[in-house]
Amino acid sequence: MASLQDQLLKAGLVDKNKANKAKKEKQKQTKNHRKMGGKTVNEAREAAQQEKTRKLERDRELNRQKQTQSNQKALLAQIKQLIELNRIDRKGGEINYSFVHNDKVKKISVQALVQKQLVSGRLAIVTILKDGDDSYELVPAIIAEKIAQRDESSVVQLNQISETEVDEDDPYADYQIPDDLMW
Repeated sequence: MASLQDQLLKAGLVDKNKANKAKKEKQKQTKNHRKMGGKTVNEAREAAQQEKTRKLERDRELNRQKQTQSNQKALLAQIKQLIELNRIDRKGGEINYSFVHNDKVKKISVQALVQKQLVSGRLAIVTILKDGDDSYELVPAIIAEKIAQRDESSVVQLNQISETEVDEDDPYADYQIPDDLMW
């Protein structure tokens, strides 16, 4: 029985030069196969695999960046919602309250009660960037702490509540507890 190559030559589908070239190529492949210990080197496959790996890494990096951006947008939306829902109305403010933000002294008009609450740490000043301009809002200290957990730079001023401060309505304000009191 004749080989396929011989059959193609007899049929005239392949000329003798092409047949010899194919035979030599096959011999080179088998020789390389033996040299490599049974492994054939397919450079095109390796190049395609490397390109695929590189593209996957690039896609992962882009996805990570998009995820980071969407997380930042979600945090800003949460902060904005917290401020909008919990802000204190400043209408009718007759006292200018000064504070420092970005190394500049800023002023907002507040009422006397609101000023006392700001000083005592019960209220805080927060900001959110609107159209490239800072707008300042007053929120309760608890809300300011929630905002600070998401983004500390949004909280402009939050004074610490002092433990020694006494409420005006406290009936026992005149009676101080001694430090050395033992029960």
